Amino acid sequence: MVHNVALVLGGGGAAGNAWEIGVIAGLAEAGLDLTEAADLVVGTSAGATAAAQVRSGIPSAELLASVLSPPVQPVGQNREQPPSLPMATVFERMRAIGAAATSAAGLQRAMGAFGLESDSILGPAAAGQRRAMVAARLPRAEWPDRPMIVVAVDAHTGELAAFDRDSGVDLVDAVTASTALPGLTPTHSINGTRYINGGVRSSENADLASGFANVVVLSPFGGRDQAPPARGADPAGQFEGLRKFPGADLASQVEALRKQGSHVEVITPDADSRAAMGTRQMDPATRVPAARAGFAQGKQEATRMTLP
Repeated sequence: MVHNVALVLGGGGAAGNAWEIGVIAGLAEAGLDLTEAADLVVGTSAGATAAAQVRSGIPSAELLASVLSPPVQPVGQNREQPPSLPMATVFERMRAIGAAATSAAGLQRAMGAFGLESDSILGPAAAGQRRAMVAARLPRAEWPDRPMIVVAVDAHTGELAAFDRDSGVDLVDAVTASTALPGLTPTHSINGTRYINGGVRSSENADLASGFANVVVLSPFGGRDQAPPARGADPAGQFEGLRKFPGADLASQVEALRKQGSHVEVITPDADSRAAMGTRQMDPATRVPAARAGFAQGKQEATRMTLP
């Protein structure tokens, strides 16, 4: 294998993004700086935002500090949030789509159809508002020089879209597409094609790190997203119970990478991080506790990780 280290950042809402930044800062504090070590960063959904942050050239300690600091509202900026469907309704619909699907491709197409259907409800102004919000979260508007992949899904066909600096797509558009969760945010149009959240395919998309000798996966969900809740019980978190077919789940992707000869390290939230992230991972109020817990966990994880 020619390539050395790939860093995979999975989806996980506001809590997951903050936790990933915290873990990366904690690892760096303990002497393992993945912002420097990673030859490739793969980002999906909230992990796409984290990937752009990690590849921005800003030290991880500063990235963490920005998460822990209250956001500054620029004078005159429109404070109105883009419209969305009720969150509980959206996740119930996505679980129903998963339950009815008979294949991974069918699930992805059905999720795309849900996203396209929701566009008319969200209204034409929502797309521009959403893109502006994503742009405000990114430290840099340009693609980094070092390799990075941002994962989305074609809403029309359900097929994978892996954007990089050679795709001819602006970084802001790529991240907006990767974070476009059907029902909650509008599909994102790029060159006439509409895209939805890359987590519809896989929460991590770790298979895109194929060919790397070492793969580090940060998974805010830790594979829990495909586990259905017990009959009559509410899911333990907003994203849990969303179906993933074999090959799209974290365990399958890690096993495939290891069979190819990759050394794979997987970091999932420990008990303290899970408590800090809570069950409403989309809630911005989870960001500070999740980042702090991630930082503490990252320092601990560094003691067990073995990267040549």
